[in-house]
Amino acid sequence: MRVGVVRFPGSNCDADAYHAVELAGAEAVYLWHEEADLHGSDAVVLPGGFAYGDYLRAGVLARFSPIMRSVAVAAGRGVPVLGICNGFQVLAEAGLLPGALLRNEGLRFVHRWVALRLEGRGTPFTAALPEGIVLRMPVAHGEGRYYDEPARLDELEREGRVVFRYIDNPNGSLRDIAGVRNEAGNVLGLMPHPERADEPLLGSADGLLLFRSLVESAAAMMGARR
Repeated sequence: MRVGVVRFPGSNCDADAYHAVELAGAEAVYLWHEEADLHGSDAVVLPGGFAYGDYLRAGVLARFSPIMRSVAVAAGRGVPVLGICNGFQVLAEAGLLPGALLRNEGLRFVHRWVALRLEGRGTPFTAALPEGIVLRMPVAHGEGRYYDEPARLDELEREGRVVFRYIDNPNGSLRDIAGVRNEAGNVLGLMPHPERADEPLLGSADGLLLFRSLVESAAAMMGARR
């Protein structure tokens, strides 16, 4: 199977995501922001960084790039899409995920390891993870504070769309939310960086569990379509 890794001007975790995809046993391919072709990707990863310099606000310019129109169409067909950090911000700006990512509480860039708990397994990226597992991954962001209206947050909770929750909230995210999914379950946004925690040498290999889950789930989906 093939996983596309999107490259925007300012992406800086694209090579890390590419490496994690290949470690998980899939073929990785770069997808360029100015193109609309997903090159037969069975899943898509939007990596971290500072797309278009994060001018105006994080992710707002990247959402208008040609590749995002194709990502939106693919997501509508059920193709798995993972947005990591800046990728999460882009997906939220594009309306593919609910809520918004605001400036961190304290208005400081945060970069450290965090613990987060799996709250929901209803995505291709988490289906193979044990329920309630606690993962160790790094964060590195200035605009990672998850926000939505209280009624909308209640709805996300009822629908089980809060997928990851911080145990030690680094940014003031409401209800300690670290990751959410779309209604269909095939689009996931996550602020911590699983691609920076895919080998023990890096301090944790917990992030590789998400990529392996993706490969297994996408392979099963491909088999079901045959």
